[in-house]
Amino acid sequence: MKYAIVIPDGCADEPQASLGGKTPLQAAKTPDMDEIARLGVVGRANNVPAHLPPGSDVANLSLFGYDPNQYFTGRAPLEVAAQGIKLSPDDWAIRCNLVTIEHQTMRSFTAGHVSTAEATELLKTCQQELGSDHLEFIPGVSYRNLLLFRGEKQTAPFTKETRATPPHDLTDKSIADDFPRGPGSDLLNDLMGRSMALFADHPVNIARKKTGKLPATNIWLWGLGKTPSLTPFNELHGKTGKMITAVDLLRGLAALIGWERIEVPGATGYLDTDYAAKGRYAAEALDSTDIVCVHIEATDEASHEGRADAKIKALEEIDSKIVAPLHAALKKHGEYRILVSPDHPTPVRTKTHSHGFVPFTICGSGVKPDAATTYDEVAAGKSDLVFEEGWKLMAHFLATEASEA
Repeated sequence: MKYAIVIPDGCADEPQASLGGKTPLQAAKTPDMDEIARLGVVGRANNVPAHLPPGSDVANLSLFGYDPNQYFTGRAPLEVAAQGIKLSPDDWAIRCNLVTIEHQTMRSFTAGHVSTAEATELLKTCQQELGSDHLEFIPGVSYRNLLLFRGEKQTAPFTKETRATPPHDLTDKSIADDFPRGPGSDLLNDLMGRSMALFADHPVNIARKKTGKLPATNIWLWGLGKTPSLTPFNELHGKTGKMITAVDLLRGLAALIGWERIEVPGATGYLDTDYAAKGRYAAEALDSTDIVCVHIEATDEASHEGRADAKIKALEEIDSKIVAPLHAALKKHGEYRILVSPDHPTPVRTKTHSHGFVPFTICGSGVKPDAATTYDEVAAGKSDLVFEEGWKLMAHFLATEASEA
């Protein structure tokens, strides 16, 4: 049996007046996702418990069959794993965004999608001026970077009670009441504040302003935690897997669960990603693994920008260039199953992640079709196939007995 998982990140949404009362999933032309719904089943899953933050870290752990109540320790440690960096038991990883803040408002949580080369230079300055033997700034991809607190050098002041707001939750909102709080927050706030002076006249920002781009005004620290101990996926579910993604969070999750990561040229983690390349690489990977997973960030990015039109376009690209060729390739392998599901909702209206159910659809060998003919939130809302604990969906998807599917 071959398996495929397609994750259109944050694609679950609300009905919108601008779309005639439809959600982006309903408004988008997605014949191949709808075909999966007609051939199989549609349901809904709640991937984020109410007491945990509704981010891709918690949601994707759940989507891959790991109970977040047991395994979640924070977002940044997952991204550290993507870079092959080892954390000791006393170390803490902290997500370090480059952001644009104007008049105490989060203008851009991506610093205008600062390039990786620019981010590297800004992080180099942070290390020179703010780093120490226990504080290590690590460049990542674009605005997504890291700060490591090495606990062997100095005792970390953080605890599970330390709180920090994701900057993508603050788009176009005041940041006045959302600075880090709790144990160790004074250190985080001090570093964030000092970075403003470092960046004010930085050559990277001077060059960006000359070309009309937003400057990276400072760092924003959040998502901190210690490294998790994840049971290998093959041990938990008895299957091997490969991951295609352009974001470090999913790369890190793959590393921690023992999946090979496939790097696809042209995959950007944004709206300009090469959808067709992802589809080709996914189809080819079926020859050498049990499960191929394709994660696409574009739908989530469109929501963060409040752009329903971009979200619809991304969904249509995912459908025609990833779902269609991957489903066709699966059929050639004989017995197969395919799952399409976002991790969490990201409404265009709020521009941020939210709690709540997401729609999924599954078809393939041993899956008895239900009455659904389309894949969207409304169809899922009518289904009796419901997972209040979303982490239980994976075992259902991989079930070998036809009656269980």
